[in-house]
Amino acid sequence: MASDLMSYILLGFSLSVPVGAITVEMIKRGLLNGFWHAWLVGVGGMSADVVLMLLIYFGVANLLTGPAAQITIWLCGFVVLVYLGIGSIREAFRKIELGSGRERRSDSLAKAYLAGFAIAISNPLNIIFWISIYGSVLATTLQSVSGGKILFYSSAIFIGIAIWDLVIAGSVHFGRGFAGERFMKWFSIAAGLALISFGLSFGWQAAAKLISLMIYGN
Repeated sequence: MASDLMSYILLGFSLSVPVGAITVEMIKRGLLNGFWHAWLVGVGGMSADVVLMLLIYFGVANLLTGPAAQITIWLCGFVVLVYLGIGSIREAFRKIELGSGRERRSDSLAKAYLAGFAIAISNPLNIIFWISIYGSVLATTLQSVSGGKILFYSSAIFIGIAIWDLVIAGSVHFGRGFAGERFMKWFSIAAGLALISFGLSFGWQAAAKLISLMIYGN
């Protein structure tokens, strides 16, 4: 049992390591506003992951694999990430005050949480992950574990994700003391461009899928 739980924790941790839109947003907000803002982006992302996991557990995954649903998901990812990316670039040109928690009145913890949730729930790659990888894990677990224990084992994935989020938030928080105002401005611009690039790639996928649907019907 302990080894099974540990394998799920390692799965969640290892799947979080590749840099994606959530990590970029965590680093950006952590540099500007400190640990809690970075960590709550991760918590928001995990909240969205819980929703996706439950949808798949209760068999709703098939509704997310149809052509119309896929186009909608790609478009949502495009809108959310481009919006956040533009906001990040705009923030770079505002005055940045390096303090101990009162940097920006306009930046709230709730906004950090909602940004993480919005990125994760609208990110097609995240949805594909939960449908494919978690779906496979679920099918394998069903062979040896009764239905009531599956969610317990699955929750260990979030322990691994949470550990990685704490590592990122802590590293950014303690490292921000070495970053000057100019560095933060340029990083905010770079983070915005990265988010926009993620969004544009999702928009391209949506357009390609829509064209394919119009021409070939699939």
